[in-house]
Amino acid sequence: MKIVVIQEEIIQTDITPKELTERWKRLEQLPGIDEVVIEVPAHYPNIEQLHTYIGDADAVFGLWIGPDNMNEAFLSQHPNLKYVATLGHGWEKFDTEMTRKRGISISNTIYGSQTIAEYAFALLMDVCHHIGTHDTRIKTIDWSVPENHNEFCKSVTRQIELYDKTIGVIGLGAIGFAFAKMAQGFGMHVLAYSRHKKEGAAYDFIEQVSLDELLARSDFISLHTPHTPATEHIIDQDTIARMKDGVILINTARGALIDEQALADALATGKVLAAGLDVLTDEPPVCGSPLLTAPNTVITGHIAWLTRESRIRAIDMAIDNFRCYLEGHPVSIIN
Repeated sequence: MKIVVIQEEIIQTDITPKELTERWKRLEQLPGIDEVVIEVPAHYPNIEQLHTYIGDADAVFGLWIGPDNMNEAFLSQHPNLKYVATLGHGWEKFDTEMTRKRGISISNTIYGSQTIAEYAFALLMDVCHHIGTHDTRIKTIDWSVPENHNEFCKSVTRQIELYDKTIGVIGLGAIGFAFAKMAQGFGMHVLAYSRHKKEGAAYDFIEQVSLDELLARSDFISLHTPHTPATEHIIDQDTIARMKDGVILINTARGALIDEQALADALATGKVLAAGLDVLTDEPPVCGSPLLTAPNTVITGHIAWLTRESRIRAIDMAIDNFRCYLEGHPVSIIN
């Protein structure tokens, strides 16, 4: 069996291409593997380059799948292909019936649940306490001037305590659940809305409610649900109107969950007090976004998942999934 790995580019400072390559070489230890080819492109390859890389491979790792490559035209050029491992969270959009008929299994890796939950909580803490703003202020004041000394113990922004407040978690998968546990640790009342009610003692600390009740009762709302037709613009003018005045919104899931203009308008009026966002509808926002200039908004560039730990974990999970596949055991399959 021939395996091709399309190694992702390095977009963080504490990991090297060589380290990722060495990690992927563990595939060579699996039974029945004749050849492992690790491609290390400078940037993610286009369709023609993907054809060249995949060639006659039986399995490919690191392929970001979608309608442009999971289709008959693309796959017909790779008749040996039986397994695709994507290193992504969430659901992919492609013709799953077609891939099943071709006998192709497509697996994903839920590698960053803890990391993403931590980042969402960091956004929440930042919009409540403005750590960066106060850090910059302290470092830019001339403390040699006596008149400035009374500026030291002073907050120039409103600070908000989390304890005893109510937080609503939309989406109670692995990331949402990890985030909810963090909120519980801060002494918050945790509400959650999920498409399917979660059962079991582990969820007893969470009050599972309807979306309407969550919107009406929450002081803070954090989004942790996939982007599907049902969840697109789950936050829009109507749902914002049903929220408390002065609610704070966090989104580390998908930008399309939010109607950006509706949120920008709500931030301008103060209906939404603040927002912490790691995702936008268009990434990068080459045509702009009304949220880029909205008040009381912290925006980062889809990096909630980007820790060394999660990067390594993604490779390890992909390899473990493939080992299960080879042994005939259940795999984290999305098609």
